[in-house]
Amino acid sequence: MVFNSRQPRQKAAVTETRIRKNIVSKAKRVVIKLGSYVLTTPSFKLDRKVFSNVVDAIVAARKKKIETILVSSGAIASAMGTLGLRERPKLICQEQAAAAIGQIGLMGLYSRLLGKHHIKAAQILLTHGDLRSRERFLNARHTLNSVLEFDAVPIINENDTTVIEEIKFGDNDYLSSLVTNLVQADLLIILTDIDGFYDRDPRKFDDAKFISLIENIDSSIEKLALGTKSKIARGGMATKIKAAKTAAHFGVPTIIANGKTRDTLSKILNGQEIGTLILPKQNKLTSRKHWIAFTLKPQGRICVDEGARTAIVKKARSLLPSGVTTVTGNFAPGEAVSCCDHNGIEFARGLSAYSSKEIEKIKGYKTSDVKKILGQKSPSEIINRDDMVLLMKP
Repeated sequence: MVFNSRQPRQKAAVTETRIRKNIVSKAKRVVIKLGSYVLTTPSFKLDRKVFSNVVDAIVAARKKKIETILVSSGAIASAMGTLGLRERPKLICQEQAAAAIGQIGLMGLYSRLLGKHHIKAAQILLTHGDLRSRERFLNARHTLNSVLEFDAVPIINENDTTVIEEIKFGDNDYLSSLVTNLVQADLLIILTDIDGFYDRDPRKFDDAKFISLIENIDSSIEKLALGTKSKIARGGMATKIKAAKTAAHFGVPTIIANGKTRDTLSKILNGQEIGTLILPKQNKLTSRKHWIAFTLKPQGRICVDEGARTAIVKKARSLLPSGVTTVTGNFAPGEAVSCCDHNGIEFARGLSAYSSKEIEKIKGYKTSDVKKILGQKSPSEIINRDDMVLLMKP
């Protein structure tokens, strides 16, 4: 349903309430992302009141047969309080050391509070490399499913202690959106230090308008979601909107709400109108195509002519050598690449059947010429349609 200015406000409100209750009633597996500002006090100590509220909500959810998976920030922020630091370390080695120190306290608090309710906590530290390989991605899924079968609560964080730039997620908002696909969740809840999405920063503008429902994340919404500079956090509303957009493509709705407000999580899971609800795409991607589009990082770019672009976008065809004009990057067969038009704008993403060096040799040629050029029997497509995802509407 599309809400517009012609609809009576009361009718729109009733419809939104019905949508929320319907989404929550169907959610049997929920990913909850907790930001650093939510979990810490102004003096960079772990906020026990917030942790207790989250655990109480988890206990209540379990009674309704709802499984919860936490994506938790807070390790480095916790260490900052322990070490007497006033801002996030800038050197990677110091940041990694802080993560190692803070992770102990973070997981210890989760374990103690959950343990009071006879619930086990399971620590899972990931890097992008764990999800980039399809085999390791599926192994991580099996592990998380097993943790849930053991009736434990998975608590996921990026492995900041050893991660390097090439295999970083970048922020836990993005990680939480990938976890929705990994665990095949029904709902993503992002708890932050603001009530939800506004048309401008409410901390700077008194007339900022709160937006309770976003049907589709388009360029106008993305422009409103400006990044936030923080002493302890990596992201801002921009990363949260990006995460919600990623989850939406997997068919998962997102709620962004204030985790500092008492009982926020419990109220959300009871279907109350808390925070901003972002609706999912109706034509969701399969888990594998979502993995190709959002989990993998493109290792190169293949630019195509207008005929090839039209065939891919309008006619759902594969990418053939004859349509390729240029190739950049150094990639091997099976790696993810961006498909771009003659203006360099990415319109699709897929797994290349050829290396960049091989494509350089066969670009512009007919499929029947490929064997002669490479001297071996090769796939007819550079990217098969089953290994490709469109990033825009046809």
